[in-house]
Amino acid sequence: MKHGKQSPCPEEPDIRLMVQFATMRMEFVACLTAAMVFVQDVARRRLCEVSVAAAHYTDLPRLPNERLYLLP
Repeated sequence: MKHGKQSPCPEEPDIRLMVQFATMRMEFVACLTAAMVFVQDVARRRLCEVSVAAAHYTDLPRLPNERLYLLP
């Protein structure tokens, strides 16, 4: 497995994140904890809309800087 595709928390399920800006949509996967923190951060800042799904697609990139959302 490539390093960029490896979860920082392999014991957690991956969550699909669909990030919608006004004119751009991006999709990522992230471990459950990082996904929850990311969604809370986006909701607080109101930067964009985020949808989540339990379905995992192996061809999607991981959330950029995913590990930073795991820090206290």
